[in-house]
Amino acid sequence: MTQDALPGSIPRAQGDSTAGRAILPTGSIPMVTTATCATPVNRPPQNGSRGPFAAFLGVALLALAGLSCHRDPRTPVYVYSPHGREQLVTLEKAFETRNPTLDVRWLDMGSQEILDRIRFEKVNPQADVWFGGPTTMFDRGVAEGLLEPFRPSWSKNVDPAGVGPSDLYWPVYRTPAVSAYNTDAVSEADAPRDWDDLLDARWAGKVVIREPMASGTMRAIWGYLIERELRRTGSLEAGFSWLRRLDARTSSYVINPSLLVEKLCRQEGLVTFWDLPDLLIAQSQNRPLAYCFPSSGTVVIDDAIAVVRGARHPEAARAYIEFVGGVEAQILTARESFRLPARLDLPPEGVPEWVTRVDREMKSASVDWALQARDGAAWMAEWDRHVRGTGRRTPETAP
Repeated sequence: MTQDALPGSIPRAQGDSTAGRAILPTGSIPMVTTATCATPVNRPPQNGSRGPFAAFLGVALLALAGLSCHRDPRTPVYVYSPHGREQLVTLEKAFETRNPTLDVRWLDMGSQEILDRIRFEKVNPQADVWFGGPTTMFDRGVAEGLLEPFRPSWSKNVDPAGVGPSDLYWPVYRTPAVSAYNTDAVSEADAPRDWDDLLDARWAGKVVIREPMASGTMRAIWGYLIERELRRTGSLEAGFSWLRRLDARTSSYVINPSLLVEKLCRQEGLVTFWDLPDLLIAQSQNRPLAYCFPSSGTVVIDDAIAVVRGARHPEAARAYIEFVGGVEAQILTARESFRLPARLDLPPEGVPEWVTRVDREMKSASVDWALQARDGAAWMAEWDRHVRGTGRRTPETAP
């Protein structure tokens, strides 16, 4: 079924070509019901032409209208998430099977769009759960009073480093950021092995990047690269200079992950930085893509979940969070959606082999997440105004 037809899913805007991206105008979310019911208007027969058949037809239509106006008695739980249609549908079905009185309705959009939307709706919250995005984004939600405290039963089974202050958010996945390349055009020997490799002149015009301003993953990567250069040189400008050099190699910044994968597969770009789950999904679909963990250290993003402050269905929201962080759902999303679980106590026999392999091969980078939470928005604004599109105009960065 299409997303529009999914029971409990918010309809996708017409004309949106992005699979699974249900972007609606900011504001209230329409309630999804099985039919639009109108009170029948009694009118007298016109010119005496309405005979017995017409009367019978009218009664039959009213009876059918009454049947179609049955409303879903379940309690809805509205979820804002960047995790994509496939994963959200998988979790929706599993959750509703175990919670038949609850109805999941989700809206899929980028992490920054979620923050902007919840901020806009603060006086009249529409979402119950914010599901997905780096903890740095959630920290901004904390600072603006957008989240409600809640401690799930699995709280002691995740790394406390990813837990928000006062129980305001919790990590459910770990999302590694990797370099990726098209295997039809780039050999394994020539593939970029570390962050700095993408600055090589041979990649000029061959780098394609997910739009950083809309993506929590890219904001985390950009923040790490700026922070890394700041630690190395003591200069914030050194980080922007690094990104300007990358901009000189970049052919385009694409609006969503699906388009990023398509451009790589069509060789409209050959290399990129992106998150591991999407690349594993692409590989499972026999797409010509491979990845490398950066040799100097991989940015591993704690992907969080939280109750929205003022949620209309707080009990349903808490039930959804309990489920997403539970053993069953953690293993389910690892198997079906290639999500690296945040839980530290999963039974080894239940975890897919790829999880063990990633944990064995990946070297995590040291990231100052508190610094990113504090200064990341300003860094991104500076990049957007003064770095984007300037690389090829700067002599020291030109190919």
